[in-house]
Amino acid sequence: MICLLLLALFSTLPAEDSPLSVALSQAGGNRAELEKALRQCPPEEKPGMEFLIANMPDADRKSLKADFLLANTSLAYRARRETPWGKSIPQDLFFNDVLPYAHVDEARDPWRAEFFALCMPMVQGCKTPEEAVRKLNGELFGKLKVKYSTKRRVPNQSARESMELGLASCTGLSIVLADACRAVCVPARLVGTPLWANKRGNHTWVEVWDAGWHFTGACEQDPNGLDRGWFVGDASQAQKEVYEHAIYAASFRRGPIHFPMVWAMRSKDVPGENVTDRYAKKKEVPADTVRLMVRVLGADGKRVAEKVRVTSKPDGKEASVLDGVSRGEMADTNDFLGFNLKRGVEVVVTVGNLEKKLVTAATGKEQLVELKLPAP
Repeated sequence: MICLLLLALFSTLPAEDSPLSVALSQAGGNRAELEKALRQCPPEEKPGMEFLIANMPDADRKSLKADFLLANTSLAYRARRETPWGKSIPQDLFFNDVLPYAHVDEARDPWRAEFFALCMPMVQGCKTPEEAVRKLNGELFGKLKVKYSTKRRVPNQSARESMELGLASCTGLSIVLADACRAVCVPARLVGTPLWANKRGNHTWVEVWDAGWHFTGACEQDPNGLDRGWFVGDASQAQKEVYEHAIYAASFRRGPIHFPMVWAMRSKDVPGENVTDRYAKKKEVPADTVRLMVRVLGADGKRVAEKVRVTSKPDGKEASVLDGVSRGEMADTNDFLGFNLKRGVEVVVTVGNLEKKLVTAATGKEQLVELKLPAP
């Protein structure tokens, strides 16, 4: 009888060289907390708990408490049971893109309970992950009163920090949306580039899983669905083999590639995956075309959303008129109203009673024009 008990005991222990065993050995004084989490979680949730502990960052192994991990895991499995799509999510995606409590190096706040209570009623009636994502992206930020702003405290704010401040970067907004998606068992992950190939800045957005990965801008719900956004053109120029111009997806599962964080470029703590090939699909653009980007500022120097008209008259051809709306302060800093125009052509940019005449550039792919409205 004693032999059988000993056999049962040792059969539940991880092998000495397993990722889980290594994680426990590196936990230092926090090992007891991790072992408690493994011991107290229900049998059906134990594989998920083992995945979290085996793959979590070194700092988390030494600091996260059992209660935090148990609550997070319990709610993730509950959402899987209670959503129409939950059981159809492959286990490896559930482990890596639903179960984890963090995306990058944001503060480890216990967000899941609050987001579960808020978001599950919001997606009531949704039948697919895509429906749920679109519902959340369209309504959540208004409910939370969180918007994009360069005046946010830090770029990698947790959802709780962004909710307290009411402001967030593209990364902060993406963390909020990805947390919400995970709370309702939609696999979600952060995606971004350290620097656009045109060197106009970095960006972060969200990918969600519905029979494949699809992208969306956080707080930028498109009425036409997923895989649309102002950054599609910039992303199409990404360069897979150039570290700073490639596009990466964050991962919780440890691997050889890391996710670049522009606020901590030396850090390799967050695993990643190079997903450039899915975005860098070149569109045929005539060689004699330049993209005119328009920015409109109010008298106070802040970006404003205004109707813009661009009129051009190529030699020997009828005048063409293009209309659009400039981006306000709630849009990403790198989001411009853009028009594809012939090179070396005289154009008139009109905003209300304000006009600006110029000639489109003879070289280069992009040209920026800025109009500042007078004080009322």
